[in-house]
Amino acid sequence: IIVINEAHLRRLLKEYIAYYNEDRTHLTLEKDAPFVRPITPKLCNNEQVVSLPRVGGLHHRYIWSAVA
Repeated sequence: IIVINEAHLRRLLKEYIAYYNEDRTHLTLEKDAPFVRPITPKLCNNEQVVSLPRVGGLHHRYIWSAVA
């Protein structure tokens, strides 16, 4: 990532901190995140995995979502 200015750096850091605490798995936490989130099982056959970009698309979080 090329940082353009201070505001851009602050936004990137804010996004990364959110990713680190909410989405990234930690081995010492038994592959959970510091801010625990519930496991979302696949509820029906018409659901597919959807990628949610994090930190400008460098990382992703994956969830189940119903196909329209």
